[in-house]
Amino acid sequence: MSEGGGHSGEATAERPWPKPGAAWYAVAIFSLAAVLSYTDRQILSLLVDPIRGALAITDTQVGLLQGIAFALIYSIAGLPLGRAADIFPRRAVIIAGITLWSIATVACGYAHSFTELFIARVFVGIGEACLAPAAMSMIGDYFPAQKRGTAVGTFLLGMVVGGGVALMIGGSVLQAVQHGLVANIPWLSGLAAWRAVLVLMALPGALLVLLMLTVREPERQLHAMQEGSHTLPLREVLRDFAQFRGLLLPLYLGMALMSVGDFGMSNWIPALLSRRYAMDPTQIGGLFGGAQIVGAAIGVFGGGFIADRWVARVGSRGRFVVAFAAATLAMPGAFAGVTGSADMVIAGYTWWTLMSSAAAAVGLTALQDVVPNHMRGIAIALASFGNIMLGFGGGTTLTAWVNDHVFHHPLAIGSSMTLVSLPACLLAMVYFWRGWRVTRLATSLGT
Repeated sequence: MSEGGGHSGEATAERPWPKPGAAWYAVAIFSLAAVLSYTDRQILSLLVDPIRGALAITDTQVGLLQGIAFALIYSIAGLPLGRAADIFPRRAVIIAGITLWSIATVACGYAHSFTELFIARVFVGIGEACLAPAAMSMIGDYFPAQKRGTAVGTFLLGMVVGGGVALMIGGSVLQAVQHGLVANIPWLSGLAAWRAVLVLMALPGALLVLLMLTVREPERQLHAMQEGSHTLPLREVLRDFAQFRGLLLPLYLGMALMSVGDFGMSNWIPALLSRRYAMDPTQIGGLFGGAQIVGAAIGVFGGGFIADRWVARVGSRGRFVVAFAAATLAMPGAFAGVTGSADMVIAGYTWWTLMSSAAAAVGLTALQDVVPNHMRGIAIALASFGNIMLGFGGGTTLTAWVNDHVFHHPLAIGSSMTLVSLPACLLAMVYFWRGWRVTRLATSLGT
C-alpha cells in the first residue's frame, strides 16, 4: 500500500465523473435514507418501558430485540448484500432495502408477542443492510478521490444523527399520539401509542422510494489495476482482502469496539433518564436526541478535518493516530451513566458521541484509502458486520444482561453501561495503535 493511499479507486480518463449537481443530489437522498434507516432502527430505545409492559418481557429480551434480532441478521445479510452492491444495480438494491425495512417496521407495530416482534426486527435488519454498501459504492463512483471525503462525511452524518432524530421525532410523535393524533384514523386508532408510533415512523419509506427513483445510477469507475469493467470472481476479491488483512483487521476491530459503547449507551440512556430521573419521552427526545446530533456532527467533520491535516504531514498512518487519540479522549464519556444528574448524563454522552464519531469517520475514510473499487461494497459490509454484530448486538444486549444478572435492578442500567463501554474503549485504543504500527512499518519498508 502506498503512503498516500494508492488504492483509492481513481477512475480512468475514458469515464468522466458525473456532474456535481447530480452527485450531491444523490448524496442528499442517501443521507435522508440513512436518517430514516437509523430512525426505524433506534426508535425502540424510546419505547422500552411501554413494550416491556405490553409484552411482559425483561430487559434482556428488550436487549435482544434492539440488539441480536436486528444485529445478527443485519451482519450476516450485509455480506452477500455488499457483494450484490458490487454486481447488481445499486439503486435497485437500495430501493428493495427501503421497501423491506419499512414494511417490517409496520409489522413491529402490529406484533403481539416477543417472538413476532423479534421476527419483524430481523426483517428490519435485512432491509437496512442494503443501504450502506450500495450507497458508499455509488458515492465512490460519483466523486473523484480528492472530493470524496466530504461526500462520505455527509452520508455518515446522516447515519450518525439518525439515532438522535429518532429520539427527537419519535418523542414528539409519541406525545402527539397520546394526545389523540390518530384518534380518527381507523387503522391506527385502536393501537396502543407505542404501536402507532412504529407504524407512523415507517410511512416516510414510501416517499423515500419515490425519491430514490430520481437518483441516476453512476457508471462504475475502474481502478487503476483493473483491465475492464467485468465483475471479479469472489475468489480474487477474497485474495485481495487477505493481502490487506494486517491493516484491515485492526481497523475493523477498533471501529467495532467503539460501537459497543455507542449502541450500549444510545439504546439504554433513554431508559436511564426515564427510570432514574423521571423524564418523559418528549424531554428525552429533545435533550438526548439533540446531544447525539451535535456530538456526531462535530465529531464526523472535525475528525475528518484533523485526520486530513495529519495525512498531509505524515502520510496515511496519520488517520490511525487521530483514531487512537479520539478513542483515548472518549474514555471519560464511558462514565456518563454513573454521574449524579441528568445533565451530566447528557454531557458525558455528548462527549462520547463526539469522540466516537470522529474515530468512526476517520476509520471509514481510511478504509476508502486502502481498498480498490471492486472491493468497496464488501469492505463497507464487513465494517457494518463488525459495528453492528459486536457493537449493536453485543453492546446493547450485553448491557442488558449485565443489568439483569450482575446488578439485578432496573435503576442500575447506568452502571451496566459503564461496565461494558469502558473495556471496549480500551481495547479499541489497542487496535488503532496496532494499525498505526502496521502503517508505520509499511512506510519504513517502502511498501
